[in-house]
Amino acid sequence: MKDQDYMRLALETARRGAGWTSPNPMVGAVIVKQGRIIGQGWHARRGGLHAERHALQSCTEDPAGATLYVTLEPCCHQGRQPPCTDAVLQAGIARVVVGSDDPNPLVAGRGICMLREHGVQVDTGVLREECDQLNPAFFHYIRTGRPYVVMKYAMTLDGKIATRTGVSRWVTGEEARRHVHETRHCCRAILAGVGTVLADDPLLTCRLEGGRNPLRVICDSRLRTPLDSRIVRTACQVDTILATCEEDPGRVAPYLAAGCQVWSLPGKDGRVDLAALMDRLGKAEVDSLLLEGGGTLNWAMLEAGLVHRVQAYLAPKLFGGGDARSPVEGLGVAEPAQGAALRHVTVTPLGADFLLEGEVEHSVYGNC
Repeated sequence: MKDQDYMRLALETARRGAGWTSPNPMVGAVIVKQGRIIGQGWHARRGGLHAERHALQSCTEDPAGATLYVTLEPCCHQGRQPPCTDAVLQAGIARVVVGSDDPNPLVAGRGICMLREHGVQVDTGVLREECDQLNPAFFHYIRTGRPYVVMKYAMTLDGKIATRTGVSRWVTGEEARRHVHETRHCCRAILAGVGTVLADDPLLTCRLEGGRNPLRVICDSRLRTPLDSRIVRTACQVDTILATCEEDPGRVAPYLAAGCQVWSLPGKDGRVDLAALMDRLGKAEVDSLLLEGGGTLNWAMLEAGLVHRVQAYLAPKLFGGGDARSPVEGLGVAEPAQGAALRHVTVTPLGADFLLEGEVEHSVYGNC
């Protein structure tokens, strides 16, 4: 096997931590000695062992003189866990092969330098693109302090997310809906607007067995979320934030009593300032956000340059209806060239439906 083969195995191993490591990255490690795999590990959960220490702990023989393959540069600072560089040196690892460089200012090349200074051969950039793609949320969050936002919606081939009567259950089939819950498990938080709550009364939870519920965030500028909505009634079981411009203690109190958190944020044009909301979420260590808004909130997030990826589930159906809801509404752009373009687009069949996804190349006004 070549370096790339072992790194692919490390990538597969890293994905076992999906949904549990936030705001830390997913990382996988493989230890090879004389052509034999003697240890494998991954970062399984925030606060738990890092991949390198997990792999060393799992070794079936002395790792001295072995090669360590790791998807992300080993850390060299004390955090919730001690530095991985110390463990690598103590184990007598002779060579380290790295996929991604760590953008964290506390590491940023210093882990590699430290290993080299102690005589360890370090080779970098093996399957770098694949390793970078493993952790887009971590890379964005560590550089900006804001969550990486994935805008998700399901629509028919004629661009409708509901019928003319407002019914949206279900646009897509069971396989596509399961994929949505897998994404909810992987994202730290989910954002919806109060319009979605009023129209659909959703739970916004992960219904996978053993899955993790995302933090629920409702953008509700005037605090109109019904106290008898499923969101409020389950706030004691699932962490829930109402983001609002409302500051009246009397109006806020019932939501607090129900178990909600209420964030009073600055307003912009009579609505919650979405950039301020992203800043607040970032400070709360929310590194990834699944946007399941209606057309108004989706447009507002796009217009503000706050969407980084789009997941569009396409159902082979036609609903029709001039007034039926569409996934992105608002004012819209004036010229085709102003539209938000996607890059690295993929299409995945999911039963009778298709998932089209890609990274947002620029916002509707060219912001990053």
